[in-house]
Amino acid sequence: MPEVHDLLAHRLTLLGLRDVDRVLTHTNRTVMVSLTAGGVLRLHRGYASAPDRVLRAIVRFLNPRLPRAARRGAEREFLGFPVEVYAPPPPRGPRRDRPRPGDVLLLQRLAALHERLNAAHFDGMLAGIPIRLSGRMRTRLGELAVDLRSGRATEIAISRRHLARHAWPEVEHTLLHEMVHQWQAESGLEVDHGRSFRRKAREVGIEPQARRRVARAGDEAARA
Repeated sequence: MPEVHDLLAHRLTLLGLRDVDRVLTHTNRTVMVSLTAGGVLRLHRGYASAPDRVLRAIVRFLNPRLPRAARRGAEREFLGFPVEVYAPPPPRGPRRDRPRPGDVLLLQRLAALHERLNAAHFDGMLAGIPIRLSGRMRTRLGELAVDLRSGRATEIAISRRHLARHAWPEVEHTLLHEMVHQWQAESGLEVDHGRSFRRKAREVGIEPQARRRVARAGDEAARA
């Protein structure tokens, strides 16, 4: 039997959704719809019960070429749908990776790196942001999560596999990549790999592509 997110992805595709690699659902009432830089669309599970007009509003909202006023109208339409009636939140908080020995020191090191790169490349203007270690990333090195309701960057996630397999300079490159996306979000720009990303990436000295070859220690180069 198809999963809810698969059925929802199918409906959204029929209604015109493009340039999204994967659709995932949740019951987090704070962030109704979010699109990561890696092309993962996360939206509330309750939208699986929404009529087509509400899903069309989500599709319109995700279109970066839509005028701002039209996007605001689409946002009001899908935020007005009572998702919690159809998919109430679980009694417990969302499942996260179980902490592992060494995580505290590693997260402190990443936070210090974010602060240093912020000062070096963004004049210290980026906001402090939570950094999370993810054991579920298989093909991505990192990602920035953005709350599409407010446009605010909510967290940066770094792949545990990336940290284990690749040298620290590669991790620095990944964090700086996500910080360019954070800069887009905080500047009111679309969080994507378009012109503003490529310009800023060259300015801070990283590869402007969405995907890059990452050298593994003692192994062949890997696509990331």
